[in-house]
Amino acid sequence: MKKIVMTCLLTGSILYGAVSAETANTTVQKHPDETKQAVVTRGNVKIIEATEKIRYISQEMAKEYLFLFKTPRPDETKVRLKQSLIALADNLRIIATTTKDEDTKDILEFLAYSKDQIAQIVSEKVSEERAALMLDYSETLLEGADSIAQAHAYAFSKEEHMLIVTKKMEYLIERMMKYYIALHVGFDNPTNNEQMRMAMKKFDENMKLIESYAYPQEIIMVENEMIHAWQANKDFFNRSESLFIPKLMLLSTSSMELLTSKLALYHNQNL
Repeated sequence: MKKIVMTCLLTGSILYGAVSAETANTTVQKHPDETKQAVVTRGNVKIIEATEKIRYISQEMAKEYLFLFKTPRPDETKVRLKQSLIALADNLRIIATTTKDEDTKDILEFLAYSKDQIAQIVSEKVSEERAALMLDYSETLLEGADSIAQAHAYAFSKEEHMLIVTKKMEYLIERMMKYYIALHVGFDNPTNNEQMRMAMKKFDENMKLIESYAYPQEIIMVENEMIHAWQANKDFFNRSESLFIPKLMLLSTSSMELLTSKLALYHNQNL
């Protein structure tokens, strides 16, 4: 199944829009062709937002299931997993009802299948085999979201770009934790270790963009907290082979996500 999905993703056409969201929201009278392009761009904004949420959900669900496999808490964890499945279905629906791109529609079929398989896994007894499947399906969802986002990309404004940076940071936190736990619950292999390191590197790159942005004083305080929190968490990720503290790391990275959401809110308010 995964090979089929990868083939479809690699052969899908990549479309690029060229109109900014500011152009899309203008009320100036346009030529009919320009109006059509503006409508497409507004749709692209909705789709990009949905793909960012799917990225996050894909990693969050796998992380939650792996933690459930390591430290059984069936009731509360399964409730969160079911809530995530509802959110996943909602965002897939947003894309399906907005896109006109045939390649995107094809990818959505595979993502919908993955969602149904995850729902089946969640309804069954926790096992190592199902944990492995959750890891696979989380990557399928991520690859699909990436491909759809590329197909509906457009020229982002500075604030839109920074908003996307913060959204990527949120999903990267979940991705790092997914592999952090995976490495200690039976999936300790070079590929998973490399994936965690790559996620850390990407997070570092996004942190540099945050540090180079001229925030007002009240947001600089959030930025500084974020810098301090990341340095502490990065140290624990780097020491994961000798020190495994999943509950503490879950609390600590949740705090990082809260700080990241404050940065995202600032950029969203400045669009």
